[in-house]
Amino acid sequence: MAARSSRRLRVDPGDLVGGVSAAFVLIPQALAYATLAGMPVERGLFVAALAPIAAAFFASSPYLGTGPTAITSLLTFGALSALAMPASSYYVALAALLALLVGVIRVALGLARAGFIAYLMSQPLITGFTTGAAVVIVASQVPTVLDVATDEANPFVAAYEALRHPEAWRPESFGIAVVVAILIIGGRKVHRLFPGVLVAVVLAIAYSEFASYDGAVVGDISGRLPPISLDLPWSSVAHLIAPALVIAVVGFSEPAAIARHYATLERKGWDANRELISQGAASLAAGLGGGFPAGGSFSRSALVRDAGARTRLAGGITGLVVLAILPFMSLLSALPSAVLGASIIVAVRELITIRSFVEYRRYARLQFAVAVATFLLTIAFAPHIERAVIIGVVLAIGAHLWRELRLSIPAWISDGTLHLAPKGVLYFASAPGLEDAFSRLLDEHQDAHRLVVHLDGLGRIDLTGALVLRNLLQDAKHAGLEVELADAPPPAQKIIARVIEGQD
Repeated sequence: MAARSSRRLRVDPGDLVGGVSAAFVLIPQALAYATLAGMPVERGLFVAALAPIAAAFFASSPYLGTGPTAITSLLTFGALSALAMPASSYYVALAALLALLVGVIRVALGLARAGFIAYLMSQPLITGFTTGAAVVIVASQVPTVLDVATDEANPFVAAYEALRHPEAWRPESFGIAVVVAILIIGGRKVHRLFPGVLVAVVLAIAYSEFASYDGAVVGDISGRLPPISLDLPWSSVAHLIAPALVIAVVGFSEPAAIARHYATLERKGWDANRELISQGAASLAAGLGGGFPAGGSFSRSALVRDAGARTRLAGGITGLVVLAILPFMSLLSALPSAVLGASIIVAVRELITIRSFVEYRRYARLQFAVAVATFLLTIAFAPHIERAVIIGVVLAIGAHLWRELRLSIPAWISDGTLHLAPKGVLYFASAPGLEDAFSRLLDEHQDAHRLVVHLDGLGRIDLTGALVLRNLLQDAKHAGLEVELADAPPPAQKIIARVIEGQD
């Protein structure tokens, strides 16, 4: 029995290598994403330590790299910056409360088997939002890489103010940022497991120490986790529910896409409901640890898989490594802030997908319009980008309804027979269009003595649509026409038989 237990607890070498590799990439990213979220830098480390451990208990994907992410961090800042001063104690408490709310929502959705929400947001909407958010994030880091202080909350205003005063730039900081970007991007070209971020951090700290760098640095980092406390500003829940819902759903789209992507590559199943619970547990742990909402990272997930991980223990190992290194984080106090800015810009550049917009324009102009509108709204509302998501969802639903309202009704006449071939979905909202077209076509073809309605172009017929169709056929009979229904699709045969043909 003991031998069997030991085999179950044995850690696969690939999990160990993958977990440790991801940890050393996650640490500098956690510092960077904490600043993006408006949090003290150590709070990002708390999320990096606790979230992966909690997620590992429930995850269905063996590779998903859970922790702080760029989009979730920006959403956090947008939700909280109007309520409190970033990095203040009240702001930190609000962030923890927000993480708890996000966690509760995700766990509740997972337990309710509502993992299908991962598919509800249209791809053009997600593309428009993530591209816009990436542009916002890049703008927010311009003052950081130039080492120009600014109090502007709007990222674009802050970037503009920094760029218009070149005399305030610190070339040394900008040079560090450029070198960091080259190391990260170039390192991946050398080998996919090359720790470019880690090398950049080590070199930047060494330079800062030995070259007497006097630019902005990370500063003191607390390596001690705060005590678990639920003494939070619960009176602010009403202000946080909407952004918590947005983060819970939008923030889940990336980990869901990651899990689905690798499951498809390896021809294995994945469970969206388990992944929701996993991501919910991650945010709950982050909130209890005084952090902010967590998400999933494509780059860290790819690293874990490339390093040979085989089970979800890899994520737990990542968190444990960060947890073990926490007491030594004061070693990072001399890290130039420009390093964090450069690493953020490099990380989000892949979210800017112009090619997708070109494809949408080629294939579906209406969906292209949704993508562009969401992109522009994300930029316009920055840093409160959660508002753009909400409006984008409304636009996407509106575009869908507008399209479904429009029935295409090809018609032709042959030997006195009027043929109608409606295409689309015949339901309560589109049925009036069929009535209008029917009246117009009968008026245009006074010589028709027979009517054939071809139904094979209809994807679905609801009760209202069937009733309207029945009434039209009855009106045609009263007008002296012979009527026939042809090519009824299998999904519609049951309701046609009951409503139109009177069969039970």
